[in-house]
Parts: sequence; structure tokens; C-alpha cells
Amino acid sequence: MAQSLGTRTSPLAAEHEALGARMIEFGGWLMPVSYAGILDEHRAVRTRAGLFDLSHMGELFLEGPQAAEALGYALTTNPSALALGRAHYSMICFQTGGILDDLIVYRLGPDRFMGVANASNAAAVSDALAERIDGFEVVLDDRSLATGLVAIQGPLAAGILKPHTDVNLAERRYYSIAEGHVAGVPALVARTGYTGEDGFEVFADHASIATVWSTLLDAGKKAGLVPVGLGARDTLRLEAGMPLYGNELGPDTTPFEAGLGRVVKFDKEGDFVGRTALAKAEAEGPRKMLVGLVVRGRGIARHGYDVFSGENRIGKVTSGTLSPTLNQPIAMAYVTPSSTEPGTILEVGVRDQRVPAEIVPLPFYKRPT
Repeated sequence: MAQSLGTRTSPLAAEHEALGARMIEFGGWLMPVSYAGILDEHRAVRTRAGLFDLSHMGELFLEGPQAAEALGYALTTNPSALALGRAHYSMICFQTGGILDDLIVYRLGPDRFMGVANASNAAAVSDALAERIDGFEVVLDDRSLATGLVAIQGPLAAGILKPHTDVNLAERRYYSIAEGHVAGVPALVARTGYTGEDGFEVFADHASIATVWSTLLDAGKKAGLVPVGLGARDTLRLEAGMPLYGNELGPDTTPFEAGLGRVVKFDKEGDFVGRTALAKAEAEGPRKMLVGLVVRGRGIARHGYDVFSGENRIGKVTSGTLSPTLNQPIAMAYVTPSSTEPGTILEVGVRDQRVPAEIVPLPFYKRPT
């Protein structure tokens, strides 16, 4: 598709073009949606390994003697409790309690942190952090447009990456990070991902990220590693029950409604933005709740489709697809709190008909242990 005025380009654009990727505009960036096909790419990640370009994500570094306290005020979680080299899932909320973005926070040093934000929200998160940390002894360095990000995900990911990094991958627990080298270039290596599989995310400067990409792509060919676009990334995260901003998360949704109340740490020291509204939301209970659905009739429940209980419209589908792993239509939807019991049969309005769908626990898929 034609690139819009102001659309940013990944530092790996030439590599995607050489691979024949189909490109789309996403979050203000021109990014690959698929290479050989979403189905094949999805299955490669579940059974072997896939390589993703995630350079559109936002990388925000905070450093200073009050970095932990500043982040604790800006976010719902408690970064002060993170051990060095560890990470946690977090949210930045509005004063109203609605979600501005979800992000992962990494503790790189005693007074140094990195937050990774969604592409479409990176600038807004950066601006909000700058405003919220004012008055703290901390410096914000937004390196979103200077940092490339490559993710290698799947059961064979560790074996492919290991010979090309000086980071001890065996010591990297899930949600941890270390500084080192990949393919000979300085990098941050995190054991995190958005697919439901084991894997790693590698952060490096724009000038070096192509070396990381080409090295891992070549190294993984014999093992069946393939490049993977945003299309399969979406089906993978949906099977794993992971929320997507703009679908499951947004300004009109609280963490409690998304089933993520665990990220709101009322017991941490000091105030934080949105605390009063979130405490009220927790006390009053959710207006809606996120559930998993398996469609039991013919049809796929897509984003925006209505959900019914009898003649009553009780919610909307936020994400839906035909699961390549489970070979059945799955979806996530917000419904009224009284209609969330697993096993309940609801209906989804698919075009001009009602299709039965059963509420099931999330996630739909868990990798074998």
C-alpha cells in the first residue's frame, strides 16, 4: 500500500522488501503483515520458531536516583519491587481509571529502567511520563526512533539464539533482561514475548538491528525458523489470551474489567495517577468483563460484532479469528458481569444471523511444559 505522509519506516524495511513481505500501515508505521502467509507463520512459531520485526514499539528509558519512585507514581504497578534484571507487566492509566496503555517495565540497574509501549501510544506515553515525573530526580530518554526490536519466538528459539549471544540464556528466567551482545552488536536481551511461546526480544540500535535480524534468520533456517508478520502475531496473542490495546484495552476500560486487576498495586508507597478512580472502580465492581468465547456454530466472531443473551444485547466482540492451533473460531468479548460463567452459551451476531458461542476460560492455548 502507499505510504502515508508521516508514516514511519522500520530500520528493517529493506529486509522485508527482499523477503517479499506484504506491508501495511500499523500504529503510524509501515510494517510487514505477512511473508509466506499467516497460517504457515503462525504454525511455525507454535512448532519451531519465528522471527518478528517489532521496531515500531516505543522504548522509554528512565534514569536517576528517583527513577523507581517516579515510575511508581506514573504507573499502576510498583517498579521499586523489581529486582535488577527483572521485568513486569504494567499499565499507565488516566486519572479516570481508564487505560492509556499497557507496557512492560524492565529494571536495567538500581536507578535505570526501560518501559516498552505500544507503537500507536508511544508518543502519548512518553508525554504522559514526562509530565508525571516532573519534580522527581529522574531523566526520561525516549529512544523509540533510535531503537530496533527483533523477537525470536517458539520452542526452538533459545537453541537458535544461543550460539549468537554472550548472554547466558539458561539464566534468563521468564520476564528478565540482560545487557550483552547478539551477532556481535551491543544489545539488550529479554525473555519476553507476545505469542504464548518461549522466546526472546532483542533491542539494539537502528544501525545494528539489521545485523541481528539477518544473523538469526540465516541461523534458524535449518531449524525451520521463518520471518513472521503482524498478522500471525495477532492470531498467536489471541490464542494466548493476551490483550491488544484498541481492542481489549482503552480509555473506557479499567484494568479490573480486563481481568488485570493484579497490576494495580494499592499497597505500594505513595500516590499514583488514577488511584482514587481505580479504588472506586474496584469497590463498585466492573461494568463489563472480558471473557473468552468459542464459537459453536458456523461463522467467525469478528471485532465489533454484538453479543446476545436471548434477545438482550449484552456486549461486543473485541478480537476474533479462526484459531490455527485449535482449528475452531475463538474470540474475546466484553459482556455484562452477570453473563461470565464458563459453559454459558451466548450468541454472536455474525452478519444477519445469530451463532452460538460458549464462554471458556482464558487463555485458549497454553504451551506444553
